[in-house]
Amino acid sequence: MGFHHKHMFIVGSGAIGKALAVFLSQAGRKVTMIRGSVHDGSTITRRFAVEMENGFIHEAHVEVATLNSLSEIDGIVVLATKSFGNEKLAGALKSKIGDSPIVLLQNGLGIEQPFLEHGYQQVYRCVLFVTSQSIDEVVVRFKPVTTCPVGIEHGNEEQLDNIVAHLNTRDFGFKSEVYIQHIIWKKAIINCVFNSVCPLLEIDNGIFHKNPDALKIARRVIAECTTIAHAKGIAIQPDDVESGLVQISRLSDGQAISTLQDIRRNKRTEIETLNAEIVRIAEQIHQQNAVRETRLLGELTKIKSELALNLLLEREILI
Repeated sequence: MGFHHKHMFIVGSGAIGKALAVFLSQAGRKVTMIRGSVHDGSTITRRFAVEMENGFIHEAHVEVATLNSLSEIDGIVVLATKSFGNEKLAGALKSKIGDSPIVLLQNGLGIEQPFLEHGYQQVYRCVLFVTSQSIDEVVVRFKPVTTCPVGIEHGNEEQLDNIVAHLNTRDFGFKSEVYIQHIIWKKAIINCVFNSVCPLLEIDNGIFHKNPDALKIARRVIAECTTIAHAKGIAIQPDDVESGLVQISRLSDGQAISTLQDIRRNKRTEIETLNAEIVRIAEQIHQQNAVRETRLLGELTKIKSELALNLLLEREILI
């Protein structure tokens, strides 16, 4: 297909999915957003808006479909959903996408496994370096930190470059990255800190460059997680991870991390693919005692998330 004719299918209508859909639409790409939680077979057109840090508003009308309304998905499939749904999505998408490449815009370690196990031939991982927060059903507040790398889990470099060319826009930048595993682990470790400490403290991302005590906790978690990374053959230095964490903290000061947003909205979090996955890997290589603080913070975050979900269920029962 020619550059301007590649259809972009964004699975997920959250803050990242909406922002990406707007930027791609404005850049002239053909875009369909697929609502993963709706199955009524409808297809509609909705206006979405992205508010930038300088107050500028980007707007676009986007086609919004449901998965069962599409018999075939021929284009580039981008997953902007929560990673805990990947097993179900891998099964649901398999018969529809054929040889179309799938790109995972999700946090965590091991999130590509369901797609590889289902025999997908074109699987690519993106590491997000942006923050996007929902203001209401149609408006999100978006802030880029740096260009987002995309690498190969199963595929080839030619297709990778093609995908990046279609994804890349001025305000939501992407680049090809051959050595993606190093970046995946580095960002996952950073997310283990942000997605546990910030929700537990009920604080925004700026805490780590402002508060020395919070940064000390971050350092201990980073030290634990890099120990496991080294055991898995990923040569990450704690100082490098800390530098990345502080940079993100400064650049996304005032923004709430996704897990805190999810807890506040009584939604399930991705902590299972972050702290809990690091712990699982540590247990697998018999180093579970090396990740005690990472485990504790993850378990507390999971409990907090479950309490929020249980409270929502209790309210619905009373109503």
